[in-house]
Amino acid sequence: MKKVWNNTCKGNNKNLIDNCIVNFQSQGKYFVQGQRNAIKLFEIDGITLNIKSFKKPNLVNKIAYRYFRKSKARRSFEYASKLMDLGIGTPKPIAYFENFDFIGLNESYYVCEHLEDVFEFRALVQNEDFNQRESIIRQFVGFSYQMHQKGVEFLDHSPGNTLIKDNNDGTYSFYLVDLNRMKFHESIDFQTRMKNLSHLTPQKEMIVIMANEYAKVSGENENTVCETMWKFTEEFQYRYHRKKRLKKNLKFWKK
Repeated sequence: MKKVWNNTCKGNNKNLIDNCIVNFQSQGKYFVQGQRNAIKLFEIDGITLNIKSFKKPNLVNKIAYRYFRKSKARRSFEYASKLMDLGIGTPKPIAYFENFDFIGLNESYYVCEHLEDVFEFRALVQNEDFNQRESIIRQFVGFSYQMHQKGVEFLDHSPGNTLIKDNNDGTYSFYLVDLNRMKFHESIDFQTRMKNLSHLTPQKEMIVIMANEYAKVSGENENTVCETMWKFTEEFQYRYHRKKRLKKNLKFWKK
């Protein structure tokens, strides 16, 4: 088993986390039990750890993750470390584990600190009456703009992948999760920035608020921002719903 640690992790804690990985199937509390990946919570030295077990890759990916591509666990750890260096919120990375057999990657795990008392950006999309909704949306846009200014293109910038914490003073902190698809640039052009915000909501009124705030913080023309952001949002929604229809039809014909 290959193990890579955050340099702040101490020796005894390493042994305790090792034990969590070895006993992942039988210990810990499920936080997410998905078809592809599973996340469990473990208590270590007064800290709640969030350990993500990635689905075992197929034969092609087993080989690819050994020789040609970094595993999702490794990318999650390295990207989280990079985000923290840039001052962009994400749960603190602790370690990643990779277990190889004679063919390639077999199992992999990503370990980070678990955030308490947070909610997803999705809550703002689903609940128009969410307390301080517009203020949170505007602060989130400011966070996204700073991310873009630092050259970060989060390819999974979707409603479930930003966690939000109320600081109880009118401000909110934002944390990116599910990090294994990111790009880092010297700078990001306008079209790419707008496209990066197109997966967050299908609601035109939210796009109007987001565009207004992005124009304020960036100095871009508000109409251009709104039109471009909405264009990319409509294109994404069309592709998303077409994919859902295709999957539904495929299931029907398989019956």
